[in-house]
Amino acid sequence: MSLIIEEKDLQKFILVGDRVLIRPKNPLGKTKSGLYLPPSIQEKENLQAGYILKVGPGYPIPAMTNEDEPWKEQTDEVKYVPLQAKEGDLAVYLNKSGFEIEFNNEKYVILPHSAIMMLIRDEDLFK
Repeated sequence: MSLIIEEKDLQKFILVGDRVLIRPKNPLGKTKSGLYLPPSIQEKENLQAGYILKVGPGYPIPAMTNEDEPWKEQTDEVKYVPLQAKEGDLAVYLNKSGFEIEFNNEKYVILPHSAIMMLIRDEDLFK
């Protein structure tokens, strides 16, 4: 079962923490011998691949306070360790770790950065 989102614009999506939004790559659904596999079999695969569309800010770092140094400005600004994944990367990820959503009749997956096994980045893709 997937969550169906009625919002009109994908750009309004804001991912929290170390989460990434992935559009699954359409598998061929065919074995080497030419047999077509039903979608239920394809979804049971442990590893899937997809394109990263949105990336969260990263892992939050707790704010360091210098209570013994009152002359320093105190800020409560949260800082983040950025994620390795970037928009446009092809990610190979663990299928069981993600949550499926449906947006504009397409399936997307939200998963933690730790579920990504490998990234394939083509810098020339957007030139």
